[in-house]
Amino acid sequence: MPGEEAETDYFAGLQPTLAAAVTTACAVVSHNLNGQRLGRKGRVTRERILAAAIELIEDSEEPVTLGRVARHASLGMTSVYNYFTDMTGLLLAVLAPVMATAEDDYLSLAREPWPDEELYARCYGFVRAYHGFWARHSRLLHLRNALADQQDARMMAHRIRSSRPIIALLVKQMGDEPIGLGPHTSMATMVMIGIERSVTLVTDKELRKLVGIEPELSEDRYLVPGARLMEFAISDARQ
Repeated sequence: MPGEEAETDYFAGLQPTLAAAVTTACAVVSHNLNGQRLGRKGRVTRERILAAAIELIEDSEEPVTLGRVARHASLGMTSVYNYFTDMTGLLLAVLAPVMATAEDDYLSLAREPWPDEELYARCYGFVRAYHGFWARHSRLLHLRNALADQQDARMMAHRIRSSRPIIALLVKQMGDEPIGLGPHTSMATMVMIGIERSVTLVTDKELRKLVGIEPELSEDRYLVPGARLMEFAISDARQ
């Protein structure tokens, strides 16, 4: 209906799957920070804030502030403060729908066992998909990591939580050892630390300049070694 289209045009700059994830994430929030129960209008306001934040983060190189998000969403600061008191809270809310799309983008690739004869190809496909996901959300990745590196407790906790599904899937590829403190978990953790850091490097223009990586240099310079390390870790654990 025309009225419904007008109400959701704030999603125009988002991919359909991400827009749907934003709607789902907002639907499970029952109250604002003032304790008021959210009706339809309140959920729409929260959706507008998240959509505006995602667009600013992904499409602009300017610093992202609550004020800029409010202006981009055509809302007053009071409306934003009803839902978020600082940028960490807003970034965490943005990360929720973004990470919800990770299942289709890369996690699903590791749900089934990888045959030994296809191990490198499967590892490379996974690393390539993981890189592609964060290349699309590179600025969000850098903002999250910067806050975590500054010892922001909430962002550190998110960084740990977001890595656990991948580590669990790699441990399952290695064998029957349960996820925990065993050697498979340790190896999977180290592999993913390396791969995440390489993706951070490849997608950070300023960092590439500092370490002398030319713009035209293939991303495979790091993706292939990452896939090889993953292949070695899994094949070694299976022996």
